[in-house]
Amino acid sequence: MSVLAWLGRQGTRAIAALVFIGIVAPPIGALLRPFVTAAIFLLLTIAFMRLDASALRGYVRRPALVLAATGWTMLVVPIAFGAVGLALGLQARAPDLLLGLMLQAVASPMMATPSFAALMGLDATLVLVTLIAASALTPLTAPVFTSAVVGPALTLSPLALGLTLLAIILGSAAAGLLLRRLVGPATIQRFKDEIDGVNILVAFVFVAAVMEHVAARVLAAPVQMLGLGMLAFALFFTVFGVTTLTFAGAGRERALALGFMASQRNMGLMLAATGGALPDLTWLYFAMCQFPIYLSPQLLKPLARRWSSPVARH
Repeated sequence: MSVLAWLGRQGTRAIAALVFIGIVAPPIGALLRPFVTAAIFLLLTIAFMRLDASALRGYVRRPALVLAATGWTMLVVPIAFGAVGLALGLQARAPDLLLGLMLQAVASPMMATPSFAALMGLDATLVLVTLIAASALTPLTAPVFTSAVVGPALTLSPLALGLTLLAIILGSAAAGLLLRRLVGPATIQRFKDEIDGVNILVAFVFVAAVMEHVAARVLAAPVQMLGLGMLAFALFFTVFGVTTLTFAGAGRERALALGFMASQRNMGLMLAATGGALPDLTWLYFAMCQFPIYLSPQLLKPLARRWSSPVARH
């Protein structure tokens, strides 16, 4: 428990370190790959266990912010990505890159985002509620936007995607809320650091799996990987910045939480939905997108500390 507590206190620094551990130790990624789905489920279970019931009731009674954030994340962001991609002629010049951009844009927020938001001291309940609403829309919006921009080259199965999302969300919600009821909010708060440590260990399962082949790719094509990495960071912080400014009227802390959520796209889910049958360039872009996703909690933590309330920080 003391080791878990120490790891939990490292917070966002530990998350950033996971990326580089995954790169330098690819055999670990190969070993952990079969457990990625279970890791995603457990991350969301922990998020539900730590759910702030009073804050949740407030968002349910006044759903305008959640609905607006869901519409922005699942409708406005994909439309913007598609419009820019078509305007730049990527459909003819770089169709595989356009495919990667659209799969990124139509993906719902990552299942780990509420856990990351909690480590940063942000409103994890707002992030979790919006994530659930966005995930419910994904089976409807993802095939429509991808087909409209990319064409019939890629076929998503809305039914399979919807059933997978439903099983993950309902199952983790049931498990997390049951744990909260059995253990009690006071105990959960008392073991905050230990729970954060478990979060970090579970997140490593996913990080190690997706970063398994990055080192070999960088050595084989360094210029291409650098360009893809720069694009991944640019798009991540563009989505983060524009979203935060858009929702500034809801308060700085909430705006920051929504900006962070909108920029954390669940590309792993899109890989699962397509059965991994994607072009090589699309795979490379997805791999480089993991850098801003897992480094951003550490990079943005000073801003989160400045903008978050004392209650959120504890």
